[in-house]
Amino acid sequence: MPKLAALAVSVGVLAVVATWLFRLDALTAANPQVWQAFIAWGGHFHCGGKFSGTRDTVICMSFGAIVGMAAVLLAGHLGMLGGFAVPVAVGLGATVIVVSSMVPLLGAIPASVYGFASIAGLILLKGLTPVEALLPTIGSIVIGAAFGYVSEQLSGALAKKEAA
Repeated sequence: MPKLAALAVSVGVLAVVATWLFRLDALTAANPQVWQAFIAWGGHFHCGGKFSGTRDTVICMSFGAIVGMAAVLLAGHLGMLGGFAVPVAVGLGATVIVVSSMVPLLGAIPASVYGFASIAGLILLKGLTPVEALLPTIGSIVIGAAFGYVSEQLSGALAKKEAA
């Protein structure tokens, strides 16, 4: 099977599985979000795929989520800035992400930004506190990055099967 077709089949089938999984009552009680997982899935490929892409996605997106949580908490203490409290907190968070990229394990700035945005989305959409949103966000990131890795491996196997 051609590589692109193999990837399409792999991602398509696993997207069905992932979406079904996130609808299970046992999982929904913990507030994981399929959209966060899909961001991490894409992050896996954006970070170069393979094990290192999964690792970099999980580490950087989780770091970004922690920075995002801290930025939301900080915004709550910047009331004296009025309408600038949230923008200043976001700007400080973005600065932390970029400066932290000097550490090799935090070098995938886009993945950190994906994590920052993911936790903010969960806070805004579900009304969770920043602290309550952290574990579901990181859990969704881990699941999504794992789906990225599995979809890459499955597509590679499908492409090889045709070539053999």
